[in-house]
Amino acid sequence: MCLINFQFHEHPYYKLIVAANRDEFYNRPTASAHFWNDEPTILAGRDLEQMGTWLGITKQGRFAALTNYRNPAHMASGKTTRGEIITNYLTETSSPWDFIATIHENKVSYNGFNLILGNPDQLVYYNNIDGNTVDIPPGTHGLSNHFLNTPWPKVTKGKEMLHNYVIKHEVIQVDKLFAILSNEEVAEDVNLPETGIDLELERQLSPLFIKTEQYGTRCSTVLLIDHENNLTFLERTFNNGLFIKEKKFEFQIIE
Repeated sequence: MCLINFQFHEHPYYKLIVAANRDEFYNRPTASAHFWNDEPTILAGRDLEQMGTWLGITKQGRFAALTNYRNPAHMASGKTTRGEIITNYLTETSSPWDFIATIHENKVSYNGFNLILGNPDQLVYYNNIDGNTVDIPPGTHGLSNHFLNTPWPKVTKGKEMLHNYVIKHEVIQVDKLFAILSNEEVAEDVNLPETGIDLELERQLSPLFIKTEQYGTRCSTVLLIDHENNLTFLERTFNNGLFIKEKKFEFQIIE
């Protein structure tokens, strides 16, 4: 997952509004969102190479999402797959803080990552670079491949577009959120972050929706949870920048 913009507890109708893009190599095998056969309470896409996921939610409302931390200095071979973190949280019953405490003890087992987890009433952020854990306050937030709310161009743009839309609309049209996620505007060089990769690649990775020859946005996800715990989950999948299909799930969270 390379971009997660979300609004938490600031909308009159929805507790949580998520608009997220997952970026990955086109040839990495992936299953689109579904309820897993081996873990039937989990709704998520699945990385078929390591069998983990990048974003998911359960029928009981446990939610988790992860992005990689982009810096070659925090990448090494032989590390444990980060996708298992989401699966482990979704299948456990521990609190977000207790789960993160366990992850923190083993943080060097993973390459750099950012983690958002919790439920519609509480979200917590953690990363294994500086080891900070914080309760996420109400508001509009953004996370890409640095820390939460780091003002990268795509994060700032995504947050602004999401905030400006949801504060003006009590009824949220999912097509408007997908339109935000499809923005392909390349950031100006002066605003690009320096993450240890070359300038041309920084340019290619700067839009909300990424499309290069071998790598890009594989899926866009919109998640809405209202104050009655009614959930709507939509996923649009892409390959080589071309739309493939949309899947939609609706249910009420089991308390």
